[in-house]
Amino acid sequence: MTTNAFTMKLKPGFEEEYKKRHDEIWPELKALLSHQGISDYAIYLDKTTLTLFAVQQLADDFNPEALPKHPLVQKWWAYMADIMETHPDNSPIETPLSRVFYMR
Repeated sequence: MTTNAFTMKLKPGFEEEYKKRHDEIWPELKALLSHQGISDYAIYLDKTTLTLFAVQQLADDFNPEALPKHPLVQKWWAYMADIMETHPDNSPIETPLSRVFYMR
């Protein structure tokens, strides 16, 4: 299992809508993410900069190329594209983060 951390960016004025959409995340999307090997997935918001910080656990057999091709993921991206910064294919612009400290 590995930890994956990254940032994304929310568009101004959509803080509550972003939370609402995730509070109502589609059960089939949640099941797909879990089935593909994502667990302990959390997203935090820095309200000052509108930066979203995400951290998730990935199973050892997680395939990062599989999810972006899945129609359900593409549908979610299209649903979220109006409130966050995205690439032309609606995938969120993600900036990977490197761990610099860890304490257990």
